[in-house]
Order: sequence, then structure tokens, then C-alpha cells
Amino acid sequence: MYAGLQELGVANGEDLKETLTNCTEPLKAIEQFQTENGVLLPSLQYALPFLDLHGTPRLEFHQSVFDELREKLLERVSAIALEGKVEERYKKLEDLLEKSFSLVKMPSIQPVVMCVMKHLPKVPEKKLKLVMADKDLYKACAVEVKRQIWQDNQALFGDEVSPLLKQYILEKENILFSNDISFLQNFFSPSPKTRRQGEVVQKLTQMIGKNVKLYDMVLQFLRTLFLRTRNVHYCTLRAELLMSLHDLEISEICTVDPCHKFTWCLDACIREKFVDNKRARELQGFLDGVKKGQEQVLGDLSMILCDPFAINTLALSTIRHLQDLVGQDTLPRESPDLLLLLRMLSLGQGAWDMIDSQVFKEPKMEAELITRFLPLLMSFVVDDHTFTVDQKLPSEEKGPIPYPSTIPEAFTKFLQENRIACEIGLYYILHITKQRNKNAFLRLLPALVETFSDLAFSDIFLHLLTGNLTLLSDEFALEEFCTSLFDGFFLTACSRKENVHRHVLRLLLHLHHKVAPAKLESLQKALEPTKQSGEAVKELYNQLSEKLELRKPSPAEVTETPSMELPLPTVPTPASR
Repeated sequence: MYAGLQELGVANGEDLKETLTNCTEPLKAIEQFQTENGVLLPSLQYALPFLDLHGTPRLEFHQSVFDELREKLLERVSAIALEGKVEERYKKLEDLLEKSFSLVKMPSIQPVVMCVMKHLPKVPEKKLKLVMADKDLYKACAVEVKRQIWQDNQALFGDEVSPLLKQYILEKENILFSNDISFLQNFFSPSPKTRRQGEVVQKLTQMIGKNVKLYDMVLQFLRTLFLRTRNVHYCTLRAELLMSLHDLEISEICTVDPCHKFTWCLDACIREKFVDNKRARELQGFLDGVKKGQEQVLGDLSMILCDPFAINTLALSTIRHLQDLVGQDTLPRESPDLLLLLRMLSLGQGAWDMIDSQVFKEPKMEAELITRFLPLLMSFVVDDHTFTVDQKLPSEEKGPIPYPSTIPEAFTKFLQENRIACEIGLYYILHITKQRNKNAFLRLLPALVETFSDLAFSDIFLHLLTGNLTLLSDEFALEEFCTSLFDGFFLTACSRKENVHRHVLRLLLHLHHKVAPAKLESLQKALEPTKQSGEAVKELYNQLSEKLELRKPSPAEVTETPSMELPLPTVPTPASR
């Protein structure tokens, strides 16, 4: 409590104790101690007895004076940090720190010492080490001081950042597995600016400040975790962090990050959920501008393009371009904008391989993706148009054209072997589901059972699919639809992939009232958790079981209710006369 006072020649409690122990007249000794160490203001000598008459303890008076002086001192330190020449003000602060640092462990003085350190751009290393060695001091110091400690202590900075990164991933997963299923509000609904107002991004932004070294450390943490886990949410955080610093106009960092302008342009596309022609040319300019010897920047660009929000925007834009090409009678290979979208998708999907191998080259685009797969998707669009037009014709003009039910073998093979084709194919299926196109959905659904790296069973796709399926809610009453969707797709992976199990339960929690009772009963049995199932699956299953139990009619309703009408007594007919 009194640490450091002796070094400054100020008497403390220990001195008073020693005086009282060795004196013969304690009252005189106390009075002398008060005179020597009290507030040296002559007029105060007459005012203090007046306070005594009002029953105000001397401690309370001195404490209020002390608090007032401390506030004035804090204001003065903040003012010194802004006035005069840079060298002069920092010299004043350094002198003040030198005089006051011995009191840093004294709780009442500590805020002043910490304030001085906060305003110094470079705290002496010796004092930083003393702060770092003491847990309480480290906890109490401002983030501006911590930055100076962190930049030379990567492990300590990692310990501070790690819980935030875990929290960020958990928040993303909670959104994907939310019980609120809707095609209007999904994982990709919040705007980029809204997303980066989140707690984790804001805390990391504050921790980094204008310190390039700390920013580079965070990027290295994100790369390492992305490589270790393959979790694409780390790519989202990489882009969000850069744009958060951009929002604050931290030029010290934005100007040295070679991805800044590319990310800024892509951020605008993500906001619109579409890559227009003007921005497409800008993005292409950035990619073409990567010079020889600077190829390493492709690793960071690929990570930014691997962000699910970027992939979502590129894939949606690709589907829209394909529809436009059908109307223009144009082949995919003749559209430069479409080829650029594929180039960026390819770069994003190849991020993990590029960073892992440290071979910074754009992945080679397979010609068949452009010459065979995309025309195949366009043929599906044509099939839909043909069928729709045919249905609108008068009955006498209708041709006997049933909706195509077979899938070209090449389509299934592309979804299994080509990552970009698989991504575009999955987004096309999301597109037709959103259009409530049941025929097209049931036609292509079997192709999803086996896809590249099981992408059809990824959390992001299943989150979007379950949301879009709410638009086909009336179809869940049909046996054929439920059999195709549940038995033919979902249940093929439930036993081996817990995330699929969770998404199916989420969907049924939302639409169970639409499913036929017999089908619902069989699904309930099929989805029963095993001993190995996680708590999340068990919790969802219990919620579903409770809802189904509430829907069951009570025994009183099932048994036939007795008739309330009383039988009329038989009246003998009077004998005829």
C-alpha cells in the first residue's frame, strides 16, 4: 500500500509505527507527524477544527483532497502529451515517469503512473519488463503500453489473441447452426460494415492500433490456424480486420498491406452481392498487376478470396452471368467477366494448397470446366424455360413433354472431381430451390450424395439449403419429396457426419408440422442419437421429441365421446277404439 514512498523521502505508515513504538508521549508524536506530513497550507490550520466540529474525519478530508489532486494531475499529464514540441513534451513525461514509477504499485497513485506511460510512445525497456513481470501491473496498464510489450513478445501476444480467435469461430458456427431458419435472413445477410462492428474484430483492431508489427503477427496467427484447421472463417477475419483498420483510416497499416485496395474493391462487391463490370475490371487489374518477384502476395489474395462471403458473391455472380448468357445465345468462353469470376473462384479455392506448398502461382483453369460443365448448367436453365413455356400453352397446343428426370453423367462426375464445378453446381441448386423449382431440385438432388470433399455436406451449404427449403414447405407433405430429400440425401451422411445430423434436426424443428405423420415417425427413429452423438445433437433431438409429443392427440380425444342425447322412452300406442 505504501510501496515506493520511502524512496521519495515521504513518510509512510511504517514510519509512524516506528515513531509511536519509540516515543514516550504518543499524542505529541502523532501531532508532530500530522504537522510534518499534512497539507502545508497555513489557512488550513483554522479550517480543520471547524470540520472536526461537524464530525468530518480527517481521513475523509485528506482523501477528498487527494482524489481532487489526482484528477488534476491526470488532466495535466494528458495536456502535456499534446502541448509544445514533440521532444520537449516526451522529455517532460519521461522525467515524470522516472520520479513516479517507484509508486506504481501504490493503488491510489497507480492511475497517474499508468497515464504517463500511456502517453509515451516508447516506455524505457527496463520499466516495460517490470510491468510485464507483475501480473497485476500488466493487467492495469493501458493497451498503448501493452502494444509496446507485445511487439517483442509474440508468445504473450498470442495468449491474448487466442481466446478472441476461438470466440470468433464459435460465433460463426452458432450462426450456421441457429434454430432460426429463414431464406430471408441467413449467414450472408449482414453487410460487411455490420459484421466488422462485432466484438472480436473491434477488440483486435484496438489491440493492433497503428502497430504494423502486431498486425503482421495477427495475420501470421490466422495463416497458421487456417493451415492447421482448414477453417475458412479465419479467411473472413483476415479481410474484416483489414477493412476495420481501413474504416478508421489507419494509413500506417493500410498503405503497407499489398491487399488493401483489392480487399476494398471486393468488399464493395460483397456489399452488393454482385461483381459488376466496372469492379470486375478493377479486380482484374490488381491480379494482373502482381509483378515478378512479388508472387507471395498471391497467398494473401487467395486467402481473402477464400473468405466464404467472397466465394458467395463470386458464385452468385457466376450463376447470374450464366443466365444472362442463355438469353444472349453466348457461350461461357466468350464472356471475359465470367472467366474472371472463375479465375477468382479458382484462386480462392486454392488458398490452402498455395499457402501450404508455398508455391505462389495461380491455379491452372481446366478447359473442360468452361467448355463442358458451364454449357451443361446452361442446358438445365434451358430445360426449365422450355418446360415453363410448355406449361403455359393452351391444352390443345401442349406437347407431351415431361420434365427431364435424368442427370447427365458428366454433371455428377464434375461435382465429384472438380472443386470449382462443385461450388458452382451447389450454388445453382441453391438458386433453383430459392425459385421454388421442385422439379429441377429433385432432378439434381441425387448428384449431391457424392461431391468433391463432401462439399454438399458442408455447414455453409446445408445452412443455406435448409433456409431455402422453407420455400418448399408444402412439398414436405408428399412422400416422394421427403423420401428423395431425407432418405436419398440427408440420411446417407447422418451416421458419419454429425453436422449433417444437426442440420436435419434443425430443419425438422422448423417444418415438422408439414411432414406426414407416418414419415415423421420413421424420421424420428432414424435420427435418434447414438451414444457417440454430441450434446448438440441430443439437445436438438430432445427439442424435436418434445414438439412432436405436444402434437400428439390426448387419449381423451382419441376415445369416442359418448353421445349427450338421451334416448326417448317408448310410449305404447293407445288401443284403437
